[in-house]
Amino acid sequence: MNAEIIAVGSELLLGQIVNTNARFLSQQLAELGINVYYHTVVGDNPQRLKDTIEIAESRSNLIIFTGGLGPTKDDLTKETIARHLNKQLIMDEQALQQIELYFERSNRIMTENNKKQAIILEDSQVLPNEHGMAPGMLLDADNLLYMLLPGPPKEMEPMFLKYGYSILRTKLHDEDVIVSRVLRFFGIGEAMLETEIEDLIDSQSNPTIAPLASDGEVTLRLTAKHNQMETALQLLDETEEAILSRVGNYFYGYDDTSLMNETIKLLNDQGLTISCAESLTGGMFQQEFTSIPGASAILKGGVVCYTNEVKANVLNVSEKTIKEEGVVSAQCALELAEKVSKLMNSDIGISFTGVAGPDQIEGKTIGTVYIGIFMKGQTVQVEELHFGGTRESIRTRSVKYGCYLLIKSLKRNQSAK
Repeated sequence: MNAEIIAVGSELLLGQIVNTNARFLSQQLAELGINVYYHTVVGDNPQRLKDTIEIAESRSNLIIFTGGLGPTKDDLTKETIARHLNKQLIMDEQALQQIELYFERSNRIMTENNKKQAIILEDSQVLPNEHGMAPGMLLDADNLLYMLLPGPPKEMEPMFLKYGYSILRTKLHDEDVIVSRVLRFFGIGEAMLETEIEDLIDSQSNPTIAPLASDGEVTLRLTAKHNQMETALQLLDETEEAILSRVGNYFYGYDDTSLMNETIKLLNDQGLTISCAESLTGGMFQQEFTSIPGASAILKGGVVCYTNEVKANVLNVSEKTIKEEGVVSAQCALELAEKVSKLMNSDIGISFTGVAGPDQIEGKTIGTVYIGIFMKGQTVQVEELHFGGTRESIRTRSVKYGCYLLIKSLKRNQSAK
């Protein structure tokens, strides 16, 4: 089965929102073994949408639409498809009841145009919307499948996972079990990781290996298929083992975890507390840390030491270091990590100092970063890094790299016990 995903909405073309729906659906369809060869975005214009549908029909046998099912006049997906396929639009009473109930629960007045969302294509199978109002639809016409889904991801994703996925799997007459596992890596680029496992990717069949780079990280999505769950999981285990035997030093976790999640988990498991001294990151590390539940039991506190005065007067970085080594230096990072740990009485201190831009500091180029990690009873570790990109990306990558270094240190600490 070959699929095409058509996102409907002028706001997508204007760049007002990002089309995350296409990425999500492509991942789900890949698990089903459905090929996705085209992503299309079209504005709220009936003629252009009709033209887009005709092109899709010429090259795909599954067309998935997202968006254009709402109550306003510019929501025209099902109307355009109805005219194109010569289908009637009919009121679905169950969907209408759901919409009325939605307004009752939220204590809002339902306007007449909201009834439009309960109108469906005749002969279509309704996909209930349990997180919003407009139902989805699946229509089989002239040996082509048309699936209509709402645009908001919070409505579309659960609808597809609960109803769309199983319906398509039934259409494929596939009884095999499909399981996926995501391996997450940091500290290695996408190109280098692919080079290290190129032969595994080239020879992939079952499981499949799909690389994806994002925000300085690389993920590998492994998908196995078999009529026995135990065998499918074994296939995943064998492929994972082959991959990690080559690039395991950069692996940090599975599926939807994050560097910060893994850092907090290791700290919690080892019963350790942490504090931080942030110069160039300006509190980003603490902000991300405290966004995760349970962080309050681990994070003692932190100092945003953006100025030399704060570094010297609050954290007691030596005058000699500031004058001779500079605040963007390994020695400064070392002292910041150790001093903040002592100030906050934490087991670990982490520091960030560097140059995010727009100008050089102390002759150091933009992107020069020093991260210090102090652990009681151990020597201070300082890492010198050089990042490219924007001011914001340098700061973001610094925080992530700080987590990565902490994970490595904590795992070594765990192994030593």
